[in-house]
Amino acid sequence: QVQLVESGGGLVQPGGSLRLSCVASGNILSLYVMGWYRQAPGKQRELVATITRSGTTNYADSVKGRFTISRDNAKNTGYLQMNSLKLEDTAVYYCSARLGIGSYTRVNDYPYWGQGTQVTVSS
Repeated sequence: QVQLVESGGGLVQPGGSLRLSCVASGNILSLYVMGWYRQAPGKQRELVATITRSGTTNYADSVKGRFTISRDNAKNTGYLQMNSLKLEDTAVYYCSARLGIGSYTRVNDYPYWGQGTQVTVSS
């Protein structure tokens, strides 16, 4: 099993940037596919980005060109760099992980989740 703890959320103005971190403990992160998802009030949890064990990335169309997912296996940490933030990016952001070697995009593909970190974009 793996435990995930997110950090880095906060309040930012439109056009600003934030970097979210996800620290994994309990197992070696390099064995896991990682994902970032978000959930806005009244909406379903949705895909933001995923990264495979080999570093292949996948992004939701709404964040392509603005967000970058990455991982540092030596530090057991995943990251989500968010630039050019928009009002509609406001949500709780969750880090997720699962064992595997492919690319997984569905919420139900991931058995391990962090507690979430709030990102609020507001002027």
